[in-house]
Amino acid sequence: MFVCVMWIVLTADYEELLAEWNMTRAKTTKTPTRLTSRQGVTFQTVREIAQTLAGAEESTSYGTPAFKLKGKLFVRQHQDGESLVIPIDFGAREELMNTSPDKFYLTDHYLNGEYVLVRMANVTADELRDLLTGAWRRVGGKKLFT
Repeated sequence: MFVCVMWIVLTADYEELLAEWNMTRAKTTKTPTRLTSRQGVTFQTVREIAQTLAGAEESTSYGTPAFKLKGKLFVRQHQDGESLVIPIDFGAREELMNTSPDKFYLTDHYLNGEYVLVRMANVTADELRDLLTGAWRRVGGKKLFT
């Protein structure tokens, strides 16, 4: 009988401690900035991806955070604070905007330039990684990769 009562007390204490630990852990555990399947990134995610690309330099452009390769812009935060400006060729830009208008768009300012605006709240880190790598290669030119 004593063993049975002791087991119930220990089990109850264990469950209580486990619940308390999970609550504490939930409050102190940071959400990872590298999202893969969930939508939505921040400029910190941009920073983490860009820093993995050879020669990428953190800078500014038009007063906003940016990354450049040998002085050439390959991503910057748009002045709205919610979008990114990424260089891309016209054909790829049209395809992105047609297939995912919730993620990719233009303002009149960028109509004649080879850039696309990317809504950070609507893209995944994997999509962003692909876009940044493509833009980095684009501005690097053939000399950088031969």
